[in-house]
Amino acid sequence: MKEQKKLSELITGESVNHYLLVNKIEIRTTKTKKEYLSFEFSDSSRSVNANMWDNIGNLIDLIQQGKVVLVIGTMSEYQGTPQIKLSNVRPVNENDNVTPRDFLPKSKRDLSLMQKEFKDRINKITNPFLKKLTTSIFNKENFDQLSIAPAGKSWHHAYIGGLIEHTLEIIKTCDLMCDFHSELNRDLLICSAMLHDFGKTTELEYDSAFEYTNKGKLIGHIVIMAMLIDNEAKKINNFPEELKNHLIHLVLSHQGKLEFASPVIPKTMEAIALYQADELSAKVNAYKNAIKQGIKEGSNWTRFIHLANTDLTKTDIPDNAEEETKNTLFD
Repeated sequence: MKEQKKLSELITGESVNHYLLVNKIEIRTTKTKKEYLSFEFSDSSRSVNANMWDNIGNLIDLIQQGKVVLVIGTMSEYQGTPQIKLSNVRPVNENDNVTPRDFLPKSKRDLSLMQKEFKDRINKITNPFLKKLTTSIFNKENFDQLSIAPAGKSWHHAYIGGLIEHTLEIIKTCDLMCDFHSELNRDLLICSAMLHDFGKTTELEYDSAFEYTNKGKLIGHIVIMAMLIDNEAKKINNFPEELKNHLIHLVLSHQGKLEFASPVIPKTMEAIALYQADELSAKVNAYKNAIKQGIKEGSNWTRFIHLANTDLTKTDIPDNAEEETKNTLFD
């Protein structure tokens, strides 16, 4: 594939001659009833919207979501948001030598180090039932999926390796809370942190543009994980029913509120600790990436971000801040 600038580096007026991943393609209609194509393109650095106003008949049949295309146009801006003014879009062919994986964002943390951190933490579990359960669930196939899956479609840790990164952040926070509050059941809380989002490996597709699977849409990662825990616990002789129920409760309540898609709200100390640790990891990462991708040209502020219910601003971060993310969380 030819060398090309990242989308995040392009400024208004700069030419676009880029291979990009198609995140979305939709036929829309103007107020005058004219049909046009609305796109969302992305590379590993950001996503950008674009519209095709003329000659759309052939394109809707040629271009598919999750595929790579060659985009010709100019960077522009609409209501403070970067946008590509399109001249042409064409599907790629074998000679272009590109694949969707080339354009997916990836965690900046070292994957092998994150995998070691996760396995080392499993080895520290002292409860034999919880240790056997987590070891069984995180077999080689499942652990490989945990290692590459994103933690979300677009809001937080939405990149390859994002799920294990997010999970490790929560484990670290929960371990710290147990140091502060000896009443917390450390093994129960840490195991729930390890397991709570693993259902996202089934809920999401991540071979190309991130999207929800049919199972993900119909059931959701929370219930998928609760079902998996119940099934795996049944395979372990004499697994305590009360322990299983508490573990499943932690998974079911980890998004905190019914309106946030948790089937139940937190009812134990461990459950509220997991919910807050999950919120902390998700929100800080989401804000960080929203600020990185959304700062308007000539400003220190992003556009209004509906999921945050505000616009956001950046602070003066040392240049080496991103390098520090490569270090272990468990020094």
